[in-house]
Amino acid sequence: MLKKLLLVGACVAVLIGASAVPGTAQEKVFINGFDAAYPPFSFVDKDGKPAGFDIDALDWIAKEMGFKVKHQPTDWAAIVPTLQAKKIDVIASGMSITPARKEAVNFTEPYWMVQQLLVVKADSPLTDKQCLEPGRKIALLRGSAESKWMKENLLDKGYKFELKVYDTTPLAIEDVFNGRADCAAVSNTALKNAQAKGLKVKTIGNYGQPDTFYGYAVRKEDAEFLAKLNEGWKRLKASPKFQELVAKWELK
Repeated sequence: MLKKLLLVGACVAVLIGASAVPGTAQEKVFINGFDAAYPPFSFVDKDGKPAGFDIDALDWIAKEMGFKVKHQPTDWAAIVPTLQAKKIDVIASGMSITPARKEAVNFTEPYWMVQQLLVVKADSPLTDKQCLEPGRKIALLRGSAESKWMKENLLDKGYKFELKVYDTTPLAIEDVFNGRADCAAVSNTALKNAQAKGLKVKTIGNYGQPDTFYGYAVRKEDAEFLAKLNEGWKRLKASPKFQELVAKWELK
């Protein structure tokens, strides 16, 4: 009996000792909150898995920089508060760098530029100016940079069109195609993706918002993680992998 007790005690001591060894504690996994319906940058594919340019890019950066990452679909309208509440650790999902967002989060160096466009049905006679007329319905993503810019720079200055907000960008474009909205305010990449899926839509130009840059967002206090992401992006852009991803997701 005494031998058994000594053996049990020895096993416990080994387990306690092992848990105290540096590096054996569970490694932190950084959670990426992403828009589940913003191809080609981020989306959930037909198999239910995260996919897109940003998903692949962040996976490469994580491996290169020696950290682990998990991708978690997150409501876009609440994504910044979700980051601030520490439910996610990074937003790598085609997020526009804007002055308002920079007050709440820190961004990596820009990695991509997009144009903001007005989109209509392919056979629509509407012009860019007509899309902004009183009574017109403009579809766009809830909580998007486009939505904020239109409100502050057009609606608050006297324009009388109506904004129709959607949970995803593809839904906004689809409602234009289906006739439930007159126009949509989306990026050039979102338009290209919709056309590739067979939607008969076209652009009629810009509505005034400058071209925007995308960056990854982190909490203000996460300076070390931000530095890792910036170094990772620097290495990715210097690698052939970057152009491979650009070609894979047809960003140009």
